[in-house]
Amino acid sequence: MERIVVRGGRPLQGEVRVSGAKNAALPVLAATLLVEDTCVLYDIPPLDDVETMTRLLQELGAHVDVAEGGALTVAAAGQLACEAPYDLVRRMRASILVLGPLLARNGRARAALPGGCAIGQRPIDLHLKGFAALGAEVNVSGGQVEVAARGRLRGASIYLDIPSVGATENIMMAAVLAEGTTTIENAAEEPEIVDLANFLNTLGADVRGAGTRVIQIHGVRELRGGTYTVIPDRIEAGTFMLAPLIAGGTVTVVGVVPEHVKSLTAKLREMGAEVVIDGDVITVSAAGRPRAVDVKTLPYPGFPTDLQAPMMAALATAEGTATVTETVFENRFMHVPELRRMGARIQIQGQTAIVTGVERLQGAPVTATDLRSGAALILAGLGAEGVTEVSGVHHIDRGYVTIEEKLRGLGADVARLTDQEDPVAVTLLSR
Repeated sequence: MERIVVRGGRPLQGEVRVSGAKNAALPVLAATLLVEDTCVLYDIPPLDDVETMTRLLQELGAHVDVAEGGALTVAAAGQLACEAPYDLVRRMRASILVLGPLLARNGRARAALPGGCAIGQRPIDLHLKGFAALGAEVNVSGGQVEVAARGRLRGASIYLDIPSVGATENIMMAAVLAEGTTTIENAAEEPEIVDLANFLNTLGADVRGAGTRVIQIHGVRELRGGTYTVIPDRIEAGTFMLAPLIAGGTVTVVGVVPEHVKSLTAKLREMGAEVVIDGDVITVSAAGRPRAVDVKTLPYPGFPTDLQAPMMAALATAEGTATVTETVFENRFMHVPELRRMGARIQIQGQTAIVTGVERLQGAPVTATDLRSGAALILAGLGAEGVTEVSGVHHIDRGYVTIEEKLRGLGADVARLTDQEDPVAVTLLSR
């Protein structure tokens, strides 16, 4: 098993480029199942979750290849399988996104109920409600879900009880080949929804209103192949933007869509950081302890739940007391016991964490319990005294492309080690 080891105390300085967005790449990859022609995709990040999705596409009958220049090509010609294998679906929740495209193209799809990070129950009932409204028969039994339609799906008006990102994406993909018009009300507004809609429209779909609460999909008979570049990862960008508030210094993040990180930018300025925006480049500078601020996670454009754990790492050494309220997932404070091991003063009251900042955290062995908690623990280690060993690295690799290499490029003392390597004996960086 690998660990990421951080020796804290080094202010950061330099530039880091953001990778393509994992949460945009996964639905875009799933959507390639809608067409028989070849799709050429750029800025698909080389992550474990992306590898799982590409393997799933191959198991379903698509041909996936990495082309010259790093582009990913997908050709889903011919007859596709209808069932997503359990051993792949259990690894990643986003696997459920193949249901919509398979239903639209094959008229039938079957998959195990999905896995992924243990941050909450995240049921798929809204996905299934949408499929049923489009005319599919839905059956859930023995941990499996099966959807089937007689003939072409039919457009419908669908109201989502909550603005679920996954349900919005799955219904949108199913509806692009349906007969008539589908309206999704109370739709998710995340940038990844807009990106998927833009990709579908590149293929010849007619999707309007993405990024608002009401999305209209006018069904078409067929789609064609196309070329597309996914958006930058706003969560990775936010993680690096938070790093100087913990370690000190100046970090320039390149390849950001500033609109996508507005809620974080506002909080960073409240905390005392200097934030300069120049096109797709954001520079964050911080010195001394940040100021405590209250944070409440909300669906986009609110503060993202995926940055809640990294933000808490920054607040752990802030001056004053902050509250962090999680409204999106019911089990997303699993990083709190690990931050406490490093000396953080955090109390949990229901869905709110009360964080009283300390002068400095202390390095300790800690474990990443999910993707974003892992990033938070690495960030905490940057500002801690001594050495922090983060295990559970496989969670981190699901969402960050070589995070240790990017941090080293900013001057951090961080390395990925095997169990055989002693973090005390190993010189992480030449001094």
